[in-house]
Amino acid sequence: MDSNKSFALILVNLGTPDSPDEEDIRRWLKQFLSDPRVVDFPRWLWLPILNRIILKTRPKKLVENYSMIWGKTAGPIVENTLALAEKIQKLMPGNINVIPAMTYGNPSIPKAFEEAKSCDEIIVLPLLPQYTGATTGAIQDQIIPLADTLDSDKPTKIINNYHDDPGYIAAIAETIIQSESFRKETPKLIFSFHGIPQSQSKRGDPYEKQCAKTAKMIANKLELEQNQWKMTFQSRFGPFPWLKPYTDRTMKELPGEGIENVLVVCPGFSTDCLETIEEIEIQNREFFLAAGGKSFSYVKALNDSDAHAELLRRIVLRNLAN
Repeated sequence: MDSNKSFALILVNLGTPDSPDEEDIRRWLKQFLSDPRVVDFPRWLWLPILNRIILKTRPKKLVENYSMIWGKTAGPIVENTLALAEKIQKLMPGNINVIPAMTYGNPSIPKAFEEAKSCDEIIVLPLLPQYTGATTGAIQDQIIPLADTLDSDKPTKIINNYHDDPGYIAAIAETIIQSESFRKETPKLIFSFHGIPQSQSKRGDPYEKQCAKTAKMIANKLELEQNQWKMTFQSRFGPFPWLKPYTDRTMKELPGEGIENVLVVCPGFSTDCLETIEEIEIQNREFFLAAGGKSFSYVKALNDSDAHAELLRRIVLRNLAN
């Protein structure tokens, strides 16, 4: 890294509504679900469904869910990302400016880029360990046109995944080791990743393979046998098949297979959010216990932990050195 240059590090997470109010949820969902990277149906088919049905009904149903997880000033994605950015800033050399941003919602990528372009070089780090076009690709779609407006001597680099980074694997493994359930109950360990449509995976998206490698590396780090863990996929929507096995169906089936205790970790989520707090900790806990399970535990995301800040610092500095 050239110590005579200034660098901007843009940390990008998915985003969340500005508040748990119905109108803010509607505005955020419209931006999120209008992105063809997220829903790749033909626009003539999808946009009428989105505008006439989903945006009229879904926001009201989500008010209670978002209100339940809301923090002091924002949703957990934003609060944790801002806090994480502050920690990384303190660990970085003085010529690196850390700027948080969200793919959808605030603080926006264009706003972050406006601040970043005063630096000599820009590094973009999506807080998404595994690459998929639906998330990291969507970030690239926003970054590349912005980068094209800059002078050619001001490069922009995107770190598009870190699914097999040793520091990341070690940090996730350590959070599992620290779980009381892991130490005392010998639970079945479930690696639950956000799903994507099977059609995207069949078209060559590397996400499924990267998730599998992440899960396998963590399991190896923990010295687990194959029958002690399982990879699943959550958060599907729509009528078409997504990556399987599904997390919710797995939770309903495991007690019938003799599994009494489960420990769920979501390695693809860098910060906790609606999909981990409400969907995993609450919904899937209920599914497992209602099916006859005895103990359900969830390992929180890395969030703004010191270990998270340190592993991301190392990833960034290693990329700058290269």
